[in-house]
Amino acid sequence: MPPITEKSTSLGIVLAMACLIGLAWWWPNRPQAGNVSMPEAKFESLSFAPYRPGQSPLTNTFPTAAEVDQDLAQVATESRGIRSYSAIEGNYNLPLLARRHHLKLWLGIWLSADRAANAREMAAGIAAARAYPDVVDRVVVGNEVLLRHDLPVGELIADIDAVKRAVPEPVTTADVWEDYLRYPQLVAHLDIITVHILPYWEDHPSDLAGSMRHVQAVLTEIARLFPGRRLAIGETGWPSRGRWRRDAAPSLVNEAIYLRRFIDLADRLHVDYNFIEAFDQDWKYHNEGVVGANWGIWTDTRHLKFPLNGRLRENPDWSADLTLSLVAGLLLAALAARRGLTPLRAGMAMALGGALGFAWAGTVPVMYDGFAAVAGIGNLLGQAALAVLVVLGCGGRPRDGAMATGSFRALGRLHWPRAWRGEAGIDALAEDLGFLFLWTAAVLQVLLAYDPRYRDFPLPTFAVPLTVAAFRLVFTPRFAPHFAPHLGASLGTPRFGPLGRADRLVMAVLLGGAVVSALQEGPRNLQSLIWNAAAAALVAERWINRFGQDPGREAGAPID
Repeated sequence: MPPITEKSTSLGIVLAMACLIGLAWWWPNRPQAGNVSMPEAKFESLSFAPYRPGQSPLTNTFPTAAEVDQDLAQVATESRGIRSYSAIEGNYNLPLLARRHHLKLWLGIWLSADRAANAREMAAGIAAARAYPDVVDRVVVGNEVLLRHDLPVGELIADIDAVKRAVPEPVTTADVWEDYLRYPQLVAHLDIITVHILPYWEDHPSDLAGSMRHVQAVLTEIARLFPGRRLAIGETGWPSRGRWRRDAAPSLVNEAIYLRRFIDLADRLHVDYNFIEAFDQDWKYHNEGVVGANWGIWTDTRHLKFPLNGRLRENPDWSADLTLSLVAGLLLAALAARRGLTPLRAGMAMALGGALGFAWAGTVPVMYDGFAAVAGIGNLLGQAALAVLVVLGCGGRPRDGAMATGSFRALGRLHWPRAWRGEAGIDALAEDLGFLFLWTAAVLQVLLAYDPRYRDFPLPTFAVPLTVAAFRLVFTPRFAPHFAPHLGASLGTPRFGPLGRADRLVMAVLLGGAVVSALQEGPRNLQSLIWNAAAAALVAERWINRFGQDPGREAGAPID
């Protein structure tokens, strides 16, 4: 049998890591939920906002009538009706176009704190309801007005009564179910009690398993409090992407399962409903974060996100992400071979390739506007640069946060930092870039602790720094002395180095924010636990590998 060499061991590690990366991509994307089905029928109604990428009511950029017509033709294949939210929006006649595609319309009148705008909305909504009684199924005066505290309940009631006197259709308003408990006087003025039941957004979110029990419990309570009244669900649904809220987990599979189970429940209870929503809406990212842009049955590019029956995959394009991960890993391994492809370098190169694939898959789909695209591309380039620098590193002069700050100040003055020049500059640049990621993580962690509702846990943003930290923690000389003689060259980092005030400040902020965030989110939020543990790992790696000096070595002296 030929002898086992370091080269053959390294190639074996590359192959083994490739298999692990493949398993890591396949497992969450394996076929699921084939046994969860829904009745073979069309939806009752879908929330309809026809905005496409680059269009938004926030900027008054509206779709054309032709685009709206195309969207309605698509919606009509799966739904009997639509719900609109504003009577004045865009240069198109929605009731007329809905009639063309035989769709019933829950006609919305948007109410806000602007009374003059409300008067215009009501006039337009009344005119549409009178002109298209064969299309308009009901008129919804205001959407979550009480939840937003835009109007006092008395003014809302007055507006509802004014519309009721002017239109032949049933009139309602739509709000979260709790507001009907707070303002029971509202119900006497409605033809239909229209409640929003969104288990994900509740003050005490329900996980997917408990979501149907929650929906049924709410309907039962409303029916008990207001017996004999007609009841409808104005919004319900589940997001396909975004942050967890406790154990309410957004995912494409969870959205499909919720939809299927809900339709079955609604059919059994014979309740009117409107599902939110037809198409993903990129513009909602500005107000509600990633989760706000991902409630649609179809994507923003008008592709059905999942089959309405049959087995599901979380990421139908997972094989492309796997390919990217493997190609990146092999390219990094080839670069690492320039320093000598040890088993440790081989494993780290492949792991970094997997991290880059994960970062790509978690970043590119949420580039909803120019700012997000610039930030996302900059982050991906930074992570790719860090991965390359680490596999090329050979161990060198230790650096702290103050040194990194000085380098970036010089770069800001359009001077290439002296520490980054020459072959030794590879290590200095890697260390400084690592500190920049640490600083960025601390800033994001403060925001997560202070204002978390619409902020995502940024695991893809720090996939490469976290992978580097994990390797350096596992193979640090403090924990694994038998690796110590070769660690500097193997992992491209100094064994020990200084830990200055800048490092201590950033580490304290990141760790403190992680503790606060974990306590806020609670033990059931697995996404939170993973991110906050990862933040703690970034701190731990910097503390362990940069705390103190080698005995007899002066601060800042080169390491052999």
